[in-house]
Amino acid sequence: MSNIKARGIGFINTYKAFTKAGVQSSMAYRASFLCFVLGESLYCFVMYFIWKAVFSSSGNSTFMGFSMTDMTVYVFLSNLVGFLTSTDSTENLADEIHDGSIIMRMIKPVNVDFSLLAFELGNKVMMITCVFLPVMIGVEIYRFTVLGYCAFHIGNFLLFVVSTVISYLLAFYLNLIFGYLAFFLMNIWGFSILKGSLIKFFSGSLIPLAFFPGAVRVVFEQLPFASLVYVPTMLYMGKYSGWEIVFVLAKQILWLGVFIYISKVIWKWAQKRLAVQGG
Repeated sequence: MSNIKARGIGFINTYKAFTKAGVQSSMAYRASFLCFVLGESLYCFVMYFIWKAVFSSSGNSTFMGFSMTDMTVYVFLSNLVGFLTSTDSTENLADEIHDGSIIMRMIKPVNVDFSLLAFELGNKVMMITCVFLPVMIGVEIYRFTVLGYCAFHIGNFLLFVVSTVISYLLAFYLNLIFGYLAFFLMNIWGFSILKGSLIKFFSGSLIPLAFFPGAVRVVFEQLPFASLVYVPTMLYMGKYSGWEIVFVLAKQILWLGVFIYISKVIWKWAQKRLAVQGG
């Protein structure tokens, strides 16, 4: 037991430095972070007015099972989840591969993906304190003002937190896979643009997947992209119940396992590719 405890402490101490570096990095670029937050906020308000126009033109209080209150919560929450689960692992890893500094990470007695993950977790500290809490409070104040009662549900919130953590890990390993492509391609800029567009559309960031026709919606919900944004948002809104909750969480965990496995396989190939280039 003491041996396991010692290993756990050693693991934390090893990657704590990367997390601290991530926190320092996020603090060093506060102006850039603020501009990004303002840009994302503007996007949310633009989407709000677009959906408000859609609901007004439909002449109904509900549209595809969503009220305007639901749609407002969805717009801000889905954007928040996308913000929290965003990761720069593709760009960071690709840059290190291009300039050769990846070798410094490889010769250290650390796991490459864990070191990148620890660094990014440090970056998330500012996001949680400066974005997550204010947005969540704002959403609940809005719902209370419109509905006249507190709609906050602690169970849905905890499910949302668990699902968002899994979504972040999904996004991280998906981006890691794309980052590893830099070992084989001269430039992955085009692939990054394609990846971002696919995630935006298939994750429900632009349009809730519930709005798509039945057969199309069923297919989209089985893809890993739905687990990135749509699932956590719908869990918070209480749109799932009973076995649906178990199913969507199990699906997230399954896709996470698939992405981790694929990243390990590509990393083994990439190391052989790196050895050929350096020989």
